[in-house]
Amino acid sequence: MKWLEGLKEYWKYRNEAIVHMLDSSLFDASEYEAIDRKKQTLKERKAEIVHTVTQGYLISNHTYDSYQQVNYLLHQQYFVKQADDFYIEEAVEEREAFFIHGKLQEDYMIGNEGNALSEPKQDRIKDGYQSLKGVSYNRLAAVQYAEQWWNSYNPKFRHFEVDCTNFVSQCLYAGGLPMTGSPNRSKGWWYQNKQWSFSWAVAHSLRWHLSGSSAGLRGKEVTSAEDLRVGDVICYDFDGDGRWQHTTFVVAKDKNQMPLVNAHTTNSRMRYWKYEDSTAWTPNIQYKFFHIVDDHS
Repeated sequence: MKWLEGLKEYWKYRNEAIVHMLDSSLFDASEYEAIDRKKQTLKERKAEIVHTVTQGYLISNHTYDSYQQVNYLLHQQYFVKQADDFYIEEAVEEREAFFIHGKLQEDYMIGNEGNALSEPKQDRIKDGYQSLKGVSYNRLAAVQYAEQWWNSYNPKFRHFEVDCTNFVSQCLYAGGLPMTGSPNRSKGWWYQNKQWSFSWAVAHSLRWHLSGSSAGLRGKEVTSAEDLRVGDVICYDFDGDGRWQHTTFVVAKDKNQMPLVNAHTTNSRMRYWKYEDSTAWTPNIQYKFFHIVDDHS
């Protein structure tokens, strides 16, 4: 299959461009910029990718005369060395490639973290409940869940096309945080009988719930990513326009005590928190860092 060999060559070049800091200009503009930012971030962290593993999984393959369209999943593993520490960063992208006479013409990612689910009109959601006493958060259980499901979907919950906040909510719930507000979708934080609150699945709503809630799931905003602990949450406004589009879950800290996160939408594991390697990133990006409140810690 000529097209498969073409894809493999492209993947090989892509990996070499990152590992060996080669020219990235063969990629489309947004990916070129994202890869260059990834290289710069690695330099700033005094980290390096020492090895990569790439696997592709075919979704569909359509041929018309000399034209061919291939949709596939690309699973990338980066072996990162930072001082005397090693860890594996992973990402899974849905991509589309076009060929003419078996020669690759273009290949690009479908969707990115900058997409967002529809959100309610209100800018800020408060649950209006009295604080629940004795809320306990098992961070280890939450992280174990994030590791188990980072690249798959728990059948107990709905899978959204933009799944980042739904995934983070599941992680928090796995840590034992109680739901509040059902059945009002604009109040509290909950998922029951295939219904859910806006704050469960919409990035913008969860951001405001974390800063305004007085019951169940509560967040305390901190000023620096370094202040976050494993089991905490980061919210992203890629365009800096006040519309929060993405949510990630902290699963580890690197050698510099900076967060590494797991996420859905572009399924990611142990990804550096800044998301400068995302095609959704802009110079106007804003972050919110939330420490999850635990009455017993």
